Amino acid sequence: MFRVKTMSQDDFDFAVNITDGMEWNLSKADFEFMVELEPDGCFILFDESKRIGLATTVDYGPVAWFGNLIIHESYRNKGAGSLLVKHSVEYLTSKNVKTIGLYAYMDRIHFYETLGFKYDSEFTVLKGKGSTQRLNSAVRHAEKQDLREIMELDSACFGADRRKLIEPIILDSDNVCYVSVRGERVVGYVAAKVFGKMGEIGPLVCQKGQDNVAIGLLSSVLTRLEEYEILTYVPNKENVVLNYLKTLGFTESFSVARMFFGTVLNSDCVCMAESLERG
Repeated sequence: MFRVKTMSQDDFDFAVNITDGMEWNLSKADFEFMVELEPDGCFILFDESKRIGLATTVDYGPVAWFGNLIIHESYRNKGAGSLLVKHSVEYLTSKNVKTIGLYAYMDRIHFYETLGFKYDSEFTVLKGKGSTQRLNSAVRHAEKQDLREIMELDSACFGADRRKLIEPIILDSDNVCYVSVRGERVVGYVAAKVFGKMGEIGPLVCQKGQDNVAIGLLSSVLTRLEEYEILTYVPNKENVVLNYLKTLGFTESFSVARMFFGTVLNSDCVCMAESLERG
């Protein structure tokens, strides 16, 4: 008999082991961060006393994100995944969330459509290496005093206040974060999470049509992370950004569909995803 409980530290070994089977490269620290962000919104699915699946969410107020969903192979296509999704949606809607987003593998679009999610757009996951690029004089390292303007820009583009996610990323000295400045005003920012010799670029946010701002921010990150293995998530509609990365040797790994439950988010911004599990 299936039952759901809130994820705790005792579940982290299971979470790492089951996601390793999908080559998601998540660590205990990743799940610790997810639980810190949403202590009551990360779930473990049991069959009697056996752990068989997990799901994560993060709530940003009116907008939330449904993240990792994985079920043990022997329990797939038996209603376990649907149960976890429904449980997560009920949890988020009970908090008055109006929009729930997620990134779905292309072959899982129909699964989420049957649960009330609607297709919005596609993102491409790109892999490549950092390399020395021409730097833009308007780009500089992000500093603590930039946080207010960064969050104002991010909230306007994303549609909700992601401070609890963005602030720890920017203030972590291991990460690489830049802002693009016009006059004394922040007009774009980018963050790259760094793990050893790997970097995950995202989020990157600037106003629509400011491709030079996006490219300038990317150039600074890629130069700082020269020879690092890089992963990033780019909206398919951002042709300039996609083409720039491809000219640098980045290759398409796979595509995902952004889907929404409830109110659909519309934005006139360039918004590269922070991650597939957190938006």
